[in-house]
Amino acid sequence: MRKYALITGASGGIGEAIAAKLAEEGYHLYLHYHENKRAIETLMEQLKAFGGEYIPIQADLSSKSGYKKLAKNIFSIDAIIHNSGISHYGLLYELEDSMAEKLINLHVTTPLMLTKQLLPKLLAKRSGNIIVISSIWGQTGAACEVAYSTVKGAQISFVKALSKELAFNGIRVNAVAPGAVQTAMLEGFTFDELESLKNEIPMGRLASPENIADSVSFLLSEKSSYITGQVLAVNGGWYT
Repeated sequence: MRKYALITGASGGIGEAIAAKLAEEGYHLYLHYHENKRAIETLMEQLKAFGGEYIPIQADLSSKSGYKKLAKNIFSIDAIIHNSGISHYGLLYELEDSMAEKLINLHVTTPLMLTKQLLPKLLAKRSGNIIVISSIWGQTGAACEVAYSTVKGAQISFVKALSKELAFNGIRVNAVAPGAVQTAMLEGFTFDELESLKNEIPMGRLASPENIADSVSFLLSEKSSYITGQVLAVNGGWYT
């Protein structure tokens, strides 16, 4: 049976790894992106080897209406992976209104309203999965990342509440909370800063995007068929 998954933020490092993993497992994919069309074109070229259907969809999910543009291009759906995100570093009193609105729209409003729009398609099948890529900072919080921690924490509350609402309908809702992942989000760090960061992590290394993709794969699989409302922490022991 053909299965379709939507990956938001598919042009980023984690999104690309999730797309490759799910394509390998036979999923047909809706690949959302905002500005990085070249990355999506490269990704689709790489996915051709798996022989599935891969549909790119452009939308700005940090805007109030971006989710509507995305939703109207989704037809059959079996899994939603909310992966789009941006980080923000700085003291709270320096936070601009525009950045606060962007963070909330992208991390909270869009997953909430996009899921609402797509739920009838999942409910009609009485099966499916919703996975949110949250963050270690949504679990424990971080100084100088108060706004980011706030929206990532809201994602976890969303997962816990929605999982209870949908469990009887055969739809599971879970989150993955990565720690430090070797993606473009860390490009601003110096070598010494990255080494210091690794030293804080008990396993002594950063996560790879593939580590996160493997976690998503597990949560989509029958091996996790009795797991819902949970946060899978993938952080090398950094926060337990």
